[in-house]
Amino acid sequence: MPTLITAADVVHLHPQDNICVAARDLPGGTVVSTAAGSVTIAEPVTMGHKIALAAIGEGERVLKFGQPIGLTTRAVKPGEWVHSQNLHNGEFERDYAFATEVPAPLSPITGRTFMGYRRASGKAATRNYIAIISTVNCSASVSKAIARGVSSELLAKYPNVDGIVPLTHTSGCATSSSSKHIEFLHRVMSGYAKHPNIVGCLIVGLGCEVATPGELVSRGKLVQLGMPRVITGQATGAGSAKPQAATRPGPIIMSMQDMGGTRKTIERGIELISDMLPLANDVSREPIPASELILGTECGGSDGYSGITANPALGFASDMIVACGGTSILSETTEIYGAEHLLTRRAVSEKVGRKLLDLIEWWKWYAGVWGLVIDNNPSQGNKAGGLTTIYEKSLGAVAKGGTTALRAVYEYAQEVTEKGFVVMDSPGFDPPSVTGMVAGGANMVCFTTGRGSCFGCKPVPSIKIATNTPMFQRMEEDMDINAGAILQGVPVEEVGKQIFETILAVASGKRTKSEELGLGDEEFLPWHLGPVL
Repeated sequence: MPTLITAADVVHLHPQDNICVAARDLPGGTVVSTAAGSVTIAEPVTMGHKIALAAIGEGERVLKFGQPIGLTTRAVKPGEWVHSQNLHNGEFERDYAFATEVPAPLSPITGRTFMGYRRASGKAATRNYIAIISTVNCSASVSKAIARGVSSELLAKYPNVDGIVPLTHTSGCATSSSSKHIEFLHRVMSGYAKHPNIVGCLIVGLGCEVATPGELVSRGKLVQLGMPRVITGQATGAGSAKPQAATRPGPIIMSMQDMGGTRKTIERGIELISDMLPLANDVSREPIPASELILGTECGGSDGYSGITANPALGFASDMIVACGGTSILSETTEIYGAEHLLTRRAVSEKVGRKLLDLIEWWKWYAGVWGLVIDNNPSQGNKAGGLTTIYEKSLGAVAKGGTTALRAVYEYAQEVTEKGFVVMDSPGFDPPSVTGMVAGGANMVCFTTGRGSCFGCKPVPSIKIATNTPMFQRMEEDMDINAGAILQGVPVEEVGKQIFETILAVASGKRTKSEELGLGDEEFLPWHLGPVL
């Protein structure tokens, strides 16, 4: 006899959907009942995967969230598993209807604060780090050696300093100084150097690279932090003077070639960081309005539940941040493709909506240059978790952005100045995407995951939100919140409020799971655009 499965074991998201999603592993021969009717599952279906609720003809649309996620490659029977073997992206026309569904402003949330650091610039910080910024991969090892050379015993004397974070990368040379890649790299490095979570920075270069420290200071306008100090190999002189003012000092610049090599650079770097520590420690947390939160939202290791549980819950929390007067950033342009028509409708103007479409068109061109299409984006893990096409992935991903008006679209790592919901251009690869948002000013990150991405993000705390309970239980040491509770009947709004309260608590100093594990040093990854010469 077939086993009758209640609607709690499958999710039927929209009355128009001709598929449902398995909420647990379902054996073949079982009966699924939804408001759309009952079907018998033809074969075992893994949790997160799709089941046809009706006959779908060849070349017809498969609907999820009430939106097309692709076209069938052959006829599909009721109860059949719907995935890569019978579903592909396909093409369909979208009605962008610019600025025709701009939501009314949310009722304001007043009086909510977090305990943060108020910088002299007026910006709000959630953490208090000293950074060592490597301008080129050739100085990366030295930058890490300087950070390691600051002893834990010394750091323990300065409890208000969260740590020394070396920001290293794999590029900085072998391209034109006017290339888009160097523009992005300078934008990222200067964004981190000026980030409120960085109380002071040491910039370390080799000396002969394209992205020289001096060029970073001039192009990144780092003089806003105070006059930069260039340290040479001389033991005395103005270049070795310690900062006297009880304010954030300007960046300190070192070149390995000018210093006389690796050992001398490391030793001098350790001295300079040690000199920074007393000033960096001279801070205290104070109440700061939640309107000064800039939230970077990310989804990685996504699965079939990402757009059902964690992303909508994070979207609810994003709306709460916006209602407080803060900012929520949606990135990963390649994971907006297929859902961009939903955002253009809520853009505050046609100009804002068209800027998003221009990015989509650029990405089509850029992918084609390398012989790819945007639908190559879903990873093997995404597909194993139930996602089939980029349209399906994107429709779930944009849920992180909540329901408010789209107020602005930013280039990669551009400083975010607009309040409300905004989009930043970035690739779908998590490290460069989050790196861009942090460079743009994000002082909090929320990261949803279905497969189990363990993403730390120094110098900004990263809250991990699990899409399903089995993964949360398996990886509880890495996950901060279990949005899988939604599949057990907990309202999306309740989990969204939990995320919002966790954001405020973490912004106030509560450590995330990744911070407790000491993770986040290696996730700094500027987007490398173009050829290496």
